[in-house]
Amino acid sequence: MIELRGIPAAAGITIGPAYKIGKEEFVVSPQPINQDDIPLQIQLFEEALIKTRKEIIELQKQIAKEMGQEEAEIFDAHLLVLEDRMLIEEVISRLKREHLNVAYIFSEVLKKYVDVFSKIEDSYLRERIVDINDVGRRILHNLLGKEYKTLSDLKEKVVVVAHDLSPSDTVAMHKQNVCAFVTDIGGKTSHTAIIAKSLEIPAVVGTEHATAKIKNNDMLIVDGNAGVVIVNPDKQTIEDYRQEEEKLKGIAGRFLAVKDLACVTLDGRSVNIAANIEFPEEVPSVKIHGAEGIGLYRTEFFYMNRKDLPSEDEHFQAYKYVAEQMYPHSVIIRTLDLGGDKFISQFEIPRQMQPFLGWRAIRFCLARPDIFKIQLRAILRASLYGKLKLMYPMISGIEELRQANKILEETKQELKEEGVSFDGDIQVGAMIEVPSAAMTADLLAGEVDFFSIGTNDLIQYSLAVDRTNEKVAYLYEPTHPAVLRMIKNIIEAAHNAGIWVGMCGEMAGEPAFALVLLGLGLDEFSMPPQVIPQIKYIIRSVTFKQAQDIAQQALRLSSGREVEAFIQSELKKILVNVN
Repeated sequence: MIELRGIPAAAGITIGPAYKIGKEEFVVSPQPINQDDIPLQIQLFEEALIKTRKEIIELQKQIAKEMGQEEAEIFDAHLLVLEDRMLIEEVISRLKREHLNVAYIFSEVLKKYVDVFSKIEDSYLRERIVDINDVGRRILHNLLGKEYKTLSDLKEKVVVVAHDLSPSDTVAMHKQNVCAFVTDIGGKTSHTAIIAKSLEIPAVVGTEHATAKIKNNDMLIVDGNAGVVIVNPDKQTIEDYRQEEEKLKGIAGRFLAVKDLACVTLDGRSVNIAANIEFPEEVPSVKIHGAEGIGLYRTEFFYMNRKDLPSEDEHFQAYKYVAEQMYPHSVIIRTLDLGGDKFISQFEIPRQMQPFLGWRAIRFCLARPDIFKIQLRAILRASLYGKLKLMYPMISGIEELRQANKILEETKQELKEEGVSFDGDIQVGAMIEVPSAAMTADLLAGEVDFFSIGTNDLIQYSLAVDRTNEKVAYLYEPTHPAVLRMIKNIIEAAHNAGIWVGMCGEMAGEPAFALVLLGLGLDEFSMPPQVIPQIKYIIRSVTFKQAQDIAQQALRLSSGREVEAFIQSELKKILVNVN
């Protein structure tokens, strides 16, 4: 029995046989051609590009129908590779210069692109190698007249094990055939992780050695909750996990029973439970799972996988729809947060040694008020159609906040002069996700209507851990005493100033942290819609006094491991009667 550890990419537990898939490598031999053959070779190349484009568009349509628009848009990156003029012109130029067959020339150019991306330090950009490889394999299949096979051909339930999975591979998985997957590389931001969550199948990525340690048909336990893969477990371990799997299914039913009830503790303290979204299409899921609003509407995805900038009306229509659909509940729109692990070429954001610490989020918006104002105008216009609030990301100090508010006031004045109506009392908040903001929360609180704690970045900045890097994932520790103390100070600073405070980072959706955050006085929890019922159940099962006691005990512990063990123990006491 072998235990492998990786990054939990999609929650759940499953048991099944391993099905290994290798990296398909094309070995294309160089074949000399005559000058007269060049036009025909160019025609073959163009036909392969056209055929590949048709395949990807058809795949997008299928995915949009079966899984949703968000998953389908992953393939926009593939279409951009197909339209890359530098790549196409380099192939044609080398073809004319070297007089070798186009399949060989293309395979060599493809290798060059992959090599360039593999040397990039930024983990998000390195993950784009998968897109290049995926579309490259499709083009080569069409150049060579080979059939492109996918994982949809599987006939039995398996756990897919691979070095990595292309988006095409992943979306081809049918839930009845693939019960989980495990990869050597990847992080929580990878396409495979996004698709796994949509398919609701367990996934563990970044294991480093899964393909080396696992053989075909090895029995595997995949624990997507803990990021653990057990190879060839003994009978007792299998039985233990089977019981845990069944228990989790039963527990999920109990959680769903409270999804539409108010989130109130046993002694009457109310907290708001909201959802995080990226696209308007997610609103039905938000409602189904019992959210009482949207605590984080990410908007940078308007700008990604496209060649032009979104118009004011595009923004307006999306915000208006979400505001109307969620009324009477509120919707918090986070202004543009590009940079870090979200890259976009048309803004000409320079290559940065430390992209998470560079020109991004509010820094970018303050430097480009022309782009910032387009979004602010749309938010203000849409504010008439529901309860909209806006918040600025990555505020590091009072000067940035004042500059952002100055631009907001200018935008309001411009709309007034144009005779455009909007909610003049729209609430404005700041995300607290930088240690400097956490340390000066008392100063910031006097100039906003609310705080929203972004724990994903706050933790990585505070602990010096790149949250997308599987090599240091073990250091990303939400239970670290420093993190808990910062959260406590932020909440106290907000309440002392008479404003409310929410949390929209992953920590807000983790069941074990719910008790501590409740006890620290958090007013709003915002999370992925699927986990809302469980968080509601937990909060409704305790008194606020109990939660306060748990939080105080956690704050007295000296290490993240001690805190983790303690809060897990307390959570088990709460859930002991859930079955």
